[in-house]
Amino acid sequence: MAVSELAGRPAEPGLLIDVDRLVGAYFDRRPDPAIPSERVAFGTSGHRGSSLTTSFNEAHILAISAAICRYRRREGIAGPLFIGRDTHALSEPAFRTAIEVLVADGVDVLVDSVDGYTPTPGVSHAILVHNRGRREGMADGIVVTPSHNPPADGGFKYNPPTGGPADAAITGAIEREANAILAGGPADGLASIRREPFERARRVVGAYDFMGTYVADLGSVIDMDAIRTSGLHLGVDPLGGASVAYWGVIAERYGLDLTVTNDRVDPRFAFMTVDWDGKIRMDPSSPYAMASLVGLRDQFDLAFANDTDADRHGIVSRSAGLLNPNHFLSAAVAYLFGGGRAWPKEVAVGKTLVSTSMLDRVVESLGRRLLEVPVGFKWFVDGLLDGSIGFGGEESAGASFLRRDRSVWTTDKDGLIACLLAAEMTARTGRDPG
Repeated sequence: MAVSELAGRPAEPGLLIDVDRLVGAYFDRRPDPAIPSERVAFGTSGHRGSSLTTSFNEAHILAISAAICRYRRREGIAGPLFIGRDTHALSEPAFRTAIEVLVADGVDVLVDSVDGYTPTPGVSHAILVHNRGRREGMADGIVVTPSHNPPADGGFKYNPPTGGPADAAITGAIEREANAILAGGPADGLASIRREPFERARRVVGAYDFMGTYVADLGSVIDMDAIRTSGLHLGVDPLGGASVAYWGVIAERYGLDLTVTNDRVDPRFAFMTVDWDGKIRMDPSSPYAMASLVGLRDQFDLAFANDTDADRHGIVSRSAGLLNPNHFLSAAVAYLFGGGRAWPKEVAVGKTLVSTSMLDRVVESLGRRLLEVPVGFKWFVDGLLDGSIGFGGEESAGASFLRRDRSVWTTDKDGLIACLLAAEMTARTGRDPG
C-alpha cells in the first residue's frame, strides 16, 4: 500500500470536515433498507458509518435504540442503562436521538453527571460495578463512538450486562430488529417509535459520575503509588478524544508528574497529523497520526496516547519512539505474569489469532496457558469476568486485564490502564517498555 505524501504532516484545510453539513445529513438523509450499505450492520464494534453515505443517520439510531429496548424487555434487563459518547461530530446528535427513544420506552438512563465525554472503558467499568453481586436489576450500556475512525464517521455499540462487546447472537438479534423497523410501514416502522423530546428527556435521565468513579478505582488495577514515587515525567495526548478530561484528574488525584500535551477538542480534529493514507484518523498505533507526540518524546521519560473513545493505546518511549502494539503487548504480558502480579498459575493469557507469535513465545517461557481466539474483544469477556484470563490483548493496540486481586476490571478494551501499566513497568523496573 502506497503511503500518502501527506502522511505525518499537519492536516490541511481541505481535509477538514464541514460539521454543519455532516450533522445536517444525519437528520436529512433517509436510508433505503433495500440498499445493503444503508442497512444497520453490526461489526466487531457495533454499527458504524457516515451520514454523508447514508450509513449513519437518525433513522439508523432510532431503529437500533428501539431494537435495544425490545431486546432488554425480552431478556428481562431491568436495571439502568449507562450511555456515553465521544467527541466525533455525529456522536452528539446520535446520543440525543438514543436518549429520546430510551426515555420514551421507560428505560432508566444514566448519563455523565457533568455532561462530559465518556471513554468506552468508563461505561464498561460502570456496568460491572453496578452488577457486582446482583442477580436482578442488571445494568447494560451504550457507547456512541466510531473509535479511532475519521471525523466524518459515527458509531453506536451496545454492551450487555457482561460489560463488554455484545456477542454475535445479541448483535444479530438487534441488527435484524433494527432493519425490520427501517423496512416497516406506519404501524411497525420508524413512525411507530415513541420519542420523548430531548429537552424533556434530559431532565428525567439520571446522573452518574463516570470519571470520578473510574479514577478513584484505578489503584485496584495499577500500582499508582509506584508511579508517583518514581518521579517519572509523563506526557499524554488524548488525541482530542473522550479521555481529554480524565488525564488531568488522574494526575491530580494520584500526584503524578504528568503533562497533557494537547487538550483541544475539535470535531474536525484539525490538530491531527495525517495518517498513512492521507486521511485524518485518531489512531494511537500509527506513527503518522502520532507524529506530534513522537516529536516530543525527548521531553518525557515516557509518553502515551489514546484514541477517541480511549479503548486503544499508543506508547512512546525515549529509547524506541512509538512502540509497535504487538511488542508492547508482549512486554506487558512478560511483566504482569513474570512477577508484576501474583495471579495463580491457572490464569491464562488471551490473544487474537492475528496477534503476534511473539506473545506465544513469551507465554510459553512463563509457563502459562495461552488462549487464542478469533478477532474481536468479545471473545475475552467471559474469561475476564470469571478471572480465568488475566490479560486479553488484540493486534490493534487494545487490551484489558484483571485487577491486582484477580477480580474483573473491565470487559472492554481499556487504553487508559494500558498507558498507566507502561508507566508502572517503567517505575518498577527502571526501564521503559521499549
